[in-house]
Amino acid sequence: MELETKELNWAGNLEYRASELLYPTSIEQLQEQVRAASKVRVLGSRHSFNDIADTSETMISLARMPQVIDIDARAMSARISGGITYGALADALHAAGFALHNLASLPHISVAGAVSTGTHGSGETHGNLATAVSAIELVLADGSQFSVNQNDPEFNGYVVSLGALGVITHLTLDIVPSFDVQQTVYEQLSWDKVLNNFDDVQASAYSVSLFTDWSGELVGQTWLKRRVGDGLVDDIDQGKFGGLAATAPMHPLPGADGTICSEQLGVAGPWSDRLSHFRMDFMPSAGDELQTEYLVPREYAVQAITAMRQLSSVITPLLLVAEVRTIAADQLWLSGNYGRDGIALHFTWKPRQQAVEAILPQVESALAPFAARPHWGKLFTAGATELEKLYPKFDDFIELVQRLDPAGKFRNEFLESKVFGV
Repeated sequence: MELETKELNWAGNLEYRASELLYPTSIEQLQEQVRAASKVRVLGSRHSFNDIADTSETMISLARMPQVIDIDARAMSARISGGITYGALADALHAAGFALHNLASLPHISVAGAVSTGTHGSGETHGNLATAVSAIELVLADGSQFSVNQNDPEFNGYVVSLGALGVITHLTLDIVPSFDVQQTVYEQLSWDKVLNNFDDVQASAYSVSLFTDWSGELVGQTWLKRRVGDGLVDDIDQGKFGGLAATAPMHPLPGADGTICSEQLGVAGPWSDRLSHFRMDFMPSAGDELQTEYLVPREYAVQAITAMRQLSSVITPLLLVAEVRTIAADQLWLSGNYGRDGIALHFTWKPRQQAVEAILPQVESALAPFAARPHWGKLFTAGATELEKLYPKFDDFIELVQRLDPAGKFRNEFLESKVFGV
């Protein structure tokens, strides 16, 4: 259909430029639409803050495609439709007695979109969400169907693909038996003690998140998601790092309503209701925020955090909240954690895009000594020249794209600037 009204992303900071937005209801219709288009991008759950999904021509949404969740208990895998959200998938998997290894902060995001941009949760032994993928099914530029699995030597190039290879119709994900999680939030831990014992803090739970505004001597909130039965010895409980356990549900933003967040106070419940920070039946905000994130090698964690604290006078006035998480290494070519364990420095900004974009070069300069890789779906300034140096398989990915989509049907301004260097 031709666009008659403005189509905006979730945050409202981007108006999509597409001349038409199509909603295929079958694989055959999707194939026909892709074949007929000269330029195509796929619109997911609109949770990207930059123009990675934008195009001036045809945009396709998979929202009306049949939802598929086929669980293979013997293979411990699930074949799913790419447009399904993690919240819907998590509920279905848990009801059948299974789980994913992790979830992102928001359960509202689409699986294909999150995988394609290297989105992650937290936990030093857990790879990002894309590491669960064992097979991918695509519609290519000529409208043909194509599938690839982890036995293919180039499979790691297909997973975090930025939408550059084709339309992801289905994914096969590795699953695990369902498990329960207890979540506890601690307030006002000492930054000095946390940084002096960073490894101990990160090992204290299945998933750890540090929330801060980068000012002062105390961490604002520390969210611990513990897998029931892990039996972790927890120095945080014993007050080793200062702080106290919260006695009411907390929201990452001070003063905001904690009841829209996943249940806390140590109450055990299914992974599907605890590993995300927010509940599926509530949106965490009206979307009036901006986001930036940088992935830094784990060995530079303390130095990178210290660098951000030293920039507090620049960052804090524009910040709603920042979050520090850990992610395990992987071999996915364009993953922020390709070849290295890492930490994620996440910034949720006030909706002042011009002011935020004005300070991003300073933030990126401060993190440059630590080989920081930006999250593909959030605001950043680095272009292809800078990014190529950060990804050992960058040129291999470009070759893969050129082979699968030689005419550049799935390219847009974002890819030209951030990958191809045009």
